[in-house]
Amino acid sequence: MTYRSTLVAASIALPGRTLERLTPVANDLAEEDHVALFDENVSIQPVPRRRMTRGTLVGLWALALALVVLLVITFLPTSYVIQRPGPVYNTLGTAASADGEQVPLISIDGEETFDTAGALDLLTVQVVGNRERTPSWFELALAWFDPTKAVIPLDAVFPEGQTSEERNEESAAFMVDSQREATAAALGELGYDIGRQLTVHSLTEDSAAAGILEEGDVVVSAEGETVADAAALRTVIAEGAGAPVEIDILRDGEARSVSVTPTETDIDGETMWLIGVTLMNDFEFPFDVTIQLNNVGGPSAGMMFALGIIDTLTPDELNGGQNIAGTGTISSDGVVGPIGGIRQKMWGAVGADADWFLAPQDNCDEVVGYEPDGLRVFAVATLDDALEVLETIRDDGDLEALPTCTAG
Repeated sequence: MTYRSTLVAASIALPGRTLERLTPVANDLAEEDHVALFDENVSIQPVPRRRMTRGTLVGLWALALALVVLLVITFLPTSYVIQRPGPVYNTLGTAASADGEQVPLISIDGEETFDTAGALDLLTVQVVGNRERTPSWFELALAWFDPTKAVIPLDAVFPEGQTSEERNEESAAFMVDSQREATAAALGELGYDIGRQLTVHSLTEDSAAAGILEEGDVVVSAEGETVADAAALRTVIAEGAGAPVEIDILRDGEARSVSVTPTETDIDGETMWLIGVTLMNDFEFPFDVTIQLNNVGGPSAGMMFALGIIDTLTPDELNGGQNIAGTGTISSDGVVGPIGGIRQKMWGAVGADADWFLAPQDNCDEVVGYEPDGLRVFAVATLDDALEVLETIRDDGDLEALPTCTAG
């Protein structure tokens, strides 16, 4: 009889687990009766790999495609920018000067001023993106569903061929002009003599008036008609339909008469006659009015500047000490004009805790249906309209009698 030492698996029970070990034991077995741990004649088949269903494959491909699309739209250039509410400034408060010091936003030297209360907020809009870097499609999609933001065509904000630097310079020039117009409107409303003059600010490229008119010329009349503003001069030029226009000017205090032949220009499908000059109203104010507002451009703060100046120069609190916001351009004769981004400005007013909002009447179509909850909007077409709203709020008058924006 043959004895073989065979490895037999023995289990030893321990607390919490079972430890297996191999122990050699002597077996009194015949060679033909030995125990085989593995049968070399038996083939072991691997467990078949489970195939993915058609639905799983479709889902994986859809996920991969979505990731590729997301990657593409994240970096693919767009032709849009985003408008969102910008900083809010109280015209009765302070603003940072060029060196960072807080100074009165409106300061008046040479005339008695009075304490104010509450706020007359002017509103701004920030533009996200420019020609050098536009928002991604993903950013645009998020902005599209955000009521405080607007997606705007790039060309509407940054005209073709205009650099960001040129746009900033133009915007700064509009701001300076709006401050001057606002001061004239406010002082004119209060009965001050403002010494109005219409001056040539600059000449355009290829101007028809090149070599004839110069920067600083004071335009007195055209074709014998007194012209108080640029609109009046445009009317005289248009009536001539291309005929030479006789313009009376003052140059360095000396009276002169010049003739300019307008050029025909097509603007948005409309034929116009232009002499190629930029005109600005200039004034001789009886005292100094300084408006301190850095890094903000455009003409849309004009109406609120005018209201702030009037409130500073009058003893009564124009707003009744309440928080009132508004926007709109203004001309020296007190006409309030439309502005851009009014929906974002309404949300800016809400963020500044304003209860009342003055909107240009010409922007009403963009206001109706988009007024944020808790903000009451009034429509104004002139400085007198704005003053009436403020006086009604101050005196607890009949607000229902004031004009509001309505559909159509």
